[in-house]
Order: sequence, then C-alpha cells, then structure tokens
Amino acid sequence: MGASAIMLAGCVSGAAIVPAPREPQAQQQAQQQSRPVRTGPGAVTVPIGPPVRSSTPAPQLPADPGFRRAPAGLDDRLFQIWKAFPGKTGIAVQRIDGEWALTQRGGELFPQQSVSKLWVTLAVLDAVDNGRLRLDQNVRIGPEDLTLFHQPVAARVQSQGSVTMTVRELIETAITQSDNTANDSLLRTVGGPDAVRRFIDRKDLGAIRFGPGERLLQAGAAGLKWQQSYSVGRSFQAARAALPEATRKAAMDAYRADPPDGASPAAIANALTRLARGTLLSPESTQYLLGVMTRTKSGPQRLKAGLPAGWTFLHKTGTGQDYRGMTVGYNDIGIATAPDGTRYAIVVLMGEASSPVPARMATMQSVSRAVAEFHGR
Repeated sequence: MGASAIMLAGCVSGAAIVPAPREPQAQQQAQQQSRPVRTGPGAVTVPIGPPVRSSTPAPQLPADPGFRRAPAGLDDRLFQIWKAFPGKTGIAVQRIDGEWALTQRGGELFPQQSVSKLWVTLAVLDAVDNGRLRLDQNVRIGPEDLTLFHQPVAARVQSQGSVTMTVRELIETAITQSDNTANDSLLRTVGGPDAVRRFIDRKDLGAIRFGPGERLLQAGAAGLKWQQSYSVGRSFQAARAALPEATRKAAMDAYRADPPDGASPAAIANALTRLARGTLLSPESTQYLLGVMTRTKSGPQRLKAGLPAGWTFLHKTGTGQDYRGMTVGYNDIGIATAPDGTRYAIVVLMGEASSPVPARMATMQSVSRAVAEFHGR
C-alpha cells in the first residue's frame, strides 16, 4: 500500500503559479464539477477546469519529469517509514514547483503545538501588508503578559519590570526561538485568536485550526484553569503534578481526540507551498518570513538533519506536553531546497510519540532523506 498521491493536470509555464492540491473538503466540492480520473495505483489526476481557448500558443510543459508526478518509489518509501514508526504519525511531501503531493494520514488532524506560531506570524504580516500594523511598531510586555514553558523573554521582563519590542523583533523571537511569550504578544497585537482564524479562513488554508493562545491551550490540555502565577518558574508544572490522575487523563484524552490546535499534514504542506509561491503575502513579506525561518534554532536534528550537503531547509518545530511517557505533538514542518533550486514542502506530525527522542528524530530524518534521495529520478 503506497502513500496517497495527488497530481493536478494542466499546462503551466515555468514561471506560472501552479494551483496547489486541494484539501479533502475542497476536493469534494471540485469533484462535483469534475470527477478525477485514476491513472495508476494511488494516483489521481484532477482536472483544474475546462480548457481556455486563446489566440496565443500554449505554453511548453516543463522538461523536468518530476514536475508532473512524484518519483517512482517515493510513495512506497514514505509508507514504509510511516508504518515503522510506533506512534500516531502524519506525513506530507509536496513539490512546490510542481503538481504532486504524497501523504500518509494526510487529512487527519494532529496537534500542532508551536507549529501554530507560523499562522500567527502570517496573520501579522498580512496586517502589515494591509497597513494595519508596522514591523517597527512597539509592543510592551509586562509580567501580566508572560506565558509558560519556553519563553526566554521572560527573564528580561522579570529583571526589568517590562520590556518593549518591535513587531519585527517579536517575529524573530517567536519563530527562531519558539518563544511563547513573544508569540502570544504578537497574537494580542494582531487581534487575538479570532484574527488568526479569520486569516486562515480568508486564505482558504483548509484543515488548520488555531487554538486559544498558549496559556489557555496548555492549561486545558493539562486539566488546569489558567492562573497568571503559573507563568513564574515551574509553578505550572507543580500545579499539574498535583492534579488527580483522573483529571489529567481526561484532559489529555480530550485534547488528543479533538485538538483545538489540530491541523492536517496535507493542509500544512499546501500552506507552505502557497507561502513559497508568494500567494499568501506580499513579495516583501514573503521573502522576509522565509528568511526568518532559515534562522530557526529549534529541532536541528529533526527534518533538517536528514538532508545532504548542498540542500537548504527553513522550518518551524512544535513540541507538546509529556504524559506518562508519551509526547502529545512532536512536529517539524518546512521547505527543503535542492541544489538545483527545486523546492519541497515537508511535514511530519507525530501526534502521539512514546519512543525515545532519538528514534523520533531518526524517523523525521528518514523522511527528508527520502525526498533528497528520490529527487531528480
């Protein structure tokens, strides 16, 4: 059984924007107008509309055979990697400058955790593009704004009483350091969770949810009601440990079953593809964000470590809480660029992972290594 493969048919010049594969709901709507044609095991050719008659000559198709369809064998390799991992895992690989995507459990929702910081930054930059915010706009952060877990900016707030950072500095800190307080400060500045959800809906990003913000999300998953005192030291961890086991289990089971920050691997790969193609933000904001993501410091041994020399990778990681030896959300998503400039969106979401961390990283590396190995075949 191979991975699910999707190919979009149509004549496209090398400089044209290629429509990305649709999400499952959007596919169903499209199929009501044009039914897909099966061309082989696991492959579907989806017509992208009636032919358009024009007096101009039809553009030449790309010479690269990998533009139209995934390299033979890559879907099977990804399936074997997926099958071998003992936890709940979703995988998506999409050729950004092409017409295909491969997935395993690609349409299911997985906890994003800090991967969702990407949607906050996208919403902020969209507001910048539309003149509602400025990158040099100042944002004050006080003790009442601190969150929990990884928040390097908290030490500055605690020593100085408050700090002022620009939107640009907050984006850099939230993405490259995965700072929860920096991210929630951006979230507050852009208008809260509803503003991010409106951006996701307006851009039709598909099966991507955005939760209530870091504090409420983490407290709810643990079975706690947020108190600001939890932002200091290890107060949150102490309160969580003091909960009855039944309370913790019920809260974690509910989060696993229906994560408020859930997203599908296919939707995330599609969003990365659209970001790279420049169809989500202005050219300036697109290049800025892609540049920031190249400086991500977290997860150097996840997807990035599987790529050979000469490849580049920009990404965002996410790691959830541990419960009885299981991590709920161990993720990495990003854009890999081959030496010849070909780009791939790669998404690995481990919704439930009980294996040792090195084994999780090895699985991620196997996915990115497979993409590089089959590139150009």
